[in-house]
Amino acid sequence: MSTSASVESGRSTKQIALREILLLAVDSFRLNQIRFALTALGMVIGTASLVLVVTIGLSGRQYVLTEIQNIGTNLIWAEYAGLSDASSSSNRDYLTVDDMRAVEQQVPGIQAASPVLNLHQFFTSGAGRERDVLILGVNPEYASIRRLYLVAGRFFDEQDSLSHSHAAVVTEKFALAQFGNPDEAIGRTLAISGVPFTVIGVFRERFDTFGQSEIVDETVLIPYTVARYFTGTEAVNQIYFSMTDPGSVPWATEAIRKVIKSRHRSESVYDVGNLASVLSMAGKTATAFSILLLLFSLVTLLVSGVGIMNIMLATVRSRIREIGIRKALGATFREIQLQFLAEAVLISLSGGIAGAILAMALPLLVAFFTGYHLEVSWLSAILAILVSCGVGAAFGTFPAVRAARMDPVESLKYE
Repeated sequence: MSTSASVESGRSTKQIALREILLLAVDSFRLNQIRFALTALGMVIGTASLVLVVTIGLSGRQYVLTEIQNIGTNLIWAEYAGLSDASSSSNRDYLTVDDMRAVEQQVPGIQAASPVLNLHQFFTSGAGRERDVLILGVNPEYASIRRLYLVAGRFFDEQDSLSHSHAAVVTEKFALAQFGNPDEAIGRTLAISGVPFTVIGVFRERFDTFGQSEIVDETVLIPYTVARYFTGTEAVNQIYFSMTDPGSVPWATEAIRKVIKSRHRSESVYDVGNLASVLSMAGKTATAFSILLLLFSLVTLLVSGVGIMNIMLATVRSRIREIGIRKALGATFREIQLQFLAEAVLISLSGGIAGAILAMALPLLVAFFTGYHLEVSWLSAILAILVSCGVGAAFGTFPAVRAARMDPVESLKYE
């Protein structure tokens, strides 16, 4: 029983000593509020920047990845890339609509497909300026495959394609340049290679395609069944496919490549790709950018830590007599060390909490005033507070040890 009582007594004594140390740290903070507040300001900035960097990094990453996914994670394209031997005199071996049909028959899971035939023509605007406009011959499925957004009118359908209708759908920027207004473009006539086409719709790309697009600012879409007569050949520039299941895109890409290669000469090279590589690259870029910003934030915290160390060293110097008196009254090396270490941690903890609150409040204010929601990471706030405490403890250790090692006799003599 006596052993148990002595253990309990020891625990109680330690708890009382720890409480006294914390109270002394709080009292010291109250007596030097301005000094400690200015020191904590560095921690506020460092912690807030750390949380905001994670918040902005996560939001930016999610935005980019969402935009790419919205373009179509089920999208696959194929195009002729040339010959494996540049010195070869072989004729160009372009893709054809028969290739598209063969892929549809041999590769399961294809939801829709469309050829793309590139043509060009100069148009003159009302100001008399000539512009090189891209004409694309496509199937009606192209609109859904590429997720185009109709600003006005409609897209040509299967009936238009089968009847070889001279229907045209133009980009919003072309409608503005040529007719002054997208709504006024509907029903107007365009002459393509001398053949009149009626504008039935105005469109734009629904999402930013990050340069992965065959559509330019001024583009006119016409049915492929009509466009092919302008070239007199079965060749097409590209073929687009959309898969029913986005998860099947990787193996379907290779399957499409094999089908196309089997139908052409061995020296012909074809690019068959999807947005997986773009998605991966965007994710890596966003991660690298976030890491870079995090390093800057950590530098801010380290600078704040140096500030805490300098302030604590100055505090130790200004309280030499106090340290001497405490040692004379029986304070141990550990108690003196813990007192000054507690003060350093208190500064960093208060700055860390204030910085985290500030950083968490800013995204909420942005959402309130702009309606744009940033992805807030509560875990980053907790980690930032822990990091700030760690920095305070690390940079507060040297001043604390220096205070604890002071000679009580010399300290009492100090003026």
